[in-house]
Amino acid sequence: MHFKRNFTLLMLLLLLLGCNYRKEHAASFYYWKSQVDIGATEQKYVDALKAKTLYLRLFDVDDEGNGAIAKAKINTFNPGILNAAYVPVVFITNRTFVNKSEKDAEILSEKVFKLIEEICRTNGIKYYSEIQIDCDWTNSTRAGYFSFLKNLKQISHKQLSSTIRLHQIKYRKTTGVPPIDKGYAMCYATSSPKDTKVANSILNLTILKDYLQNVNDYPVQLDMALPLYSWAVVTNHLGKIKLLNGVTENELDTSYFEHVATNKYRVKRDVSLHGMYLNKDFTIRIEEITPQLLKQTKNFLNNHIRSEFSIVYYHLDRQFLEKYTFEDLK
Repeated sequence: MHFKRNFTLLMLLLLLLGCNYRKEHAASFYYWKSQVDIGATEQKYVDALKAKTLYLRLFDVDDEGNGAIAKAKINTFNPGILNAAYVPVVFITNRTFVNKSEKDAEILSEKVFKLIEEICRTNGIKYYSEIQIDCDWTNSTRAGYFSFLKNLKQISHKQLSSTIRLHQIKYRKTTGVPPIDKGYAMCYATSSPKDTKVANSILNLTILKDYLQNVNDYPVQLDMALPLYSWAVVTNHLGKIKLLNGVTENELDTSYFEHVATNKYRVKRDVSLHGMYLNKDFTIRIEEITPQLLKQTKNFLNNHIRSEFSIVYYHLDRQFLEKYTFEDLK
């Protein structure tokens, strides 16, 4: 009798503990600025979250028709500013691989690796174990991009990773799975900011759930990249759209902006916002990642994804970080 009662109490205790248990994942950050500006706020968040890794975008690669060239190279960087390991990241436009042979792609991989090594050496990054490539490849560029990755892996002798867009997870049988050691699922950009029917094109949880319904079947290990950024989707009198990075609803002065609907505003009189001149009657849709939306997204990932995963936040920037507590990002 005593045994049954004690067993029942033990099971109830375990259930109660289970209800209060929250998965915590190793957290790290992307850094995506060419002009490096890492200050006390960024250091504070890295230390508080015990972030072990900074995914550092070194440069972009693009081909406007005259051959692939490096752009937006990072300026002088002091790796000692953070207590973290560094992973070089290179963004490559999809059009870079249009009409490129496998040989062209292999030559490009050699040039990219050479520049990675040069930038790391110049800035005192003496050791790194991983290279990450960010490219939104398509069916027509898949062969060239995958050849690029294979050769980069071979010549670098590093762990090779790649960002994976949501559509590339859901439709992997069509898009193919890149020859990489590890992938990073980009859990944002769920729709186009030009779509006036969506409230938040950065992250819509319903759409994210649809894209990731079969994520557990993806044949490569995936970590999760989550957004911290915000922007304003500005529409002028002609219906043309521009994005203003970093804008939040809190900074919209009611003297100049009239709230007309959820996260939507009308410009009441001419004003400058983040360096952009806005005329009267322009409309603005503010899209941001609230702590509540971030929590809901992580709860979904915890409940849906069977394997262990880390979280990489995009990105390490004080204008976004200060909207969140340390607890929000754990």
